[in-house]
Amino acid sequence: MELLDSETWEDFFSAPIAMLMLGKNDCASCETWTVELEEFVVPEGVRIGKILLDTPGLGRFKIAHDWVSGVDVLPFNVIFVNGEMKKQWAGGGIERMQNRLSRFL
Repeated sequence: MELLDSETWEDFFSAPIAMLMLGKNDCASCETWTVELEEFVVPEGVRIGKILLDTPGLGRFKIAHDWVSGVDVLPFNVIFVNGEMKKQWAGGGIERMQNRLSRFL
């Protein structure tokens, strides 16, 4: 899993399929989900990234993706296909993520 920042988030969305996890530094559920994602064998052609919303310097990301302001449950996940948001959900769970990803593989 890639930890994205102000310099790397834009390139991340250029992947054919990208699964983005939003979290915060002090979120225990986010950390648990991160551990699960780091152990997951990522399918070919899929990028998995994480943005910690309380990291300084992400203003451009939040402006470009105004839907982020409506996220009220963390961790929050979004699947993008060719840069377009296709699926979003709150919480963790590898099986849930695999079911959602399989629709686009």
